[in-house]
Order: sequence, then C-alpha cells, then structure tokens
Amino acid sequence: MCDVYVYYFRTSNGPNGNRILSTRLATLEAIKDRGEPVMESQMVVDHTELDEDGFLVVTFGNNSVAIEDLTAQVRSLEARAHSRDNQALASADGIEQYMLSLESRELRKQARHLKRRRAEIIARELPDHTDTTNSLQFSAGMAAE
Repeated sequence: MCDVYVYYFRTSNGPNGNRILSTRLATLEAIKDRGEPVMESQMVVDHTELDEDGFLVVTFGNNSVAIEDLTAQVRSLEARAHSRDNQALASADGIEQYMLSLESRELRKQARHLKRRRAEIIARELPDHTDTTNSLQFSAGMAAE
C-alpha cells in the first residue's frame, strides 16, 4: 500500500506566456520542472494509478471537470481500499488486519458518497426529457409483453 499526493499545477505554456492550469494531476516530483503546484488541489491516490512520469492516469472521457475530478477520486478511493484489503489478507497480525479492514471500509464509504455526488452532477447535466408528447400511451386493458 502506497498512497501518493498529486496536484494540479500552473504552467506558463499558454498563449503569450499566460499561466494556465494543467488538465492532469501529477506528483510534486513530476511538476518540479513543469510549473507551480496548486496546493489546494491536493488529492491522495494509490501509486498504481500513476504513469511512469508521475501523472495520474485518466481513463474517462467526459468533458465536465467536476465529473472527471469525482471519477478520479472514486477510482483512487477504491484502489486504496483494495490495497488495504490485500495487505490485510497478507498480514498475520489480527490487530493490523482489523485496522486495515476499518480503513478499507471507510475508503469505500467515501467512494460511495462521491459516486452519489457524481450521479447528481451527471443528472443535472443531462437534457430534460420530460416532454411527454412523444411517449406511448397504453390503455388500462393492454398488457405489456
């Protein structure tokens, strides 16, 4: 189990040397020569979620930054919980197993909470399909097949 801190960062690669915010999270080591970390964006991820350059691997394609952030956080929480579960299975110490299982449970609880938030955001972004003019009308005696 190896938790790693990642951050968004500002770089001066924008047009006319303007400082822009990175689109991916990275470790401080990866950011060192690329820009300045935004410390408030700190997120904890499992080390298995990083590429060889120290950037968080992004595996989703939604355009919403909020949804992307929540997806990354959920994936990270689940990876960290899985890591705790594996470590608990490998441990012969009952107290350590118990503490790791508590951590795993808490991480999964946090992931469930973020999944609900993500679903709410997605639902708000979907177009409203409450128009009933094109819906099928069934009579009371018609049975569904």
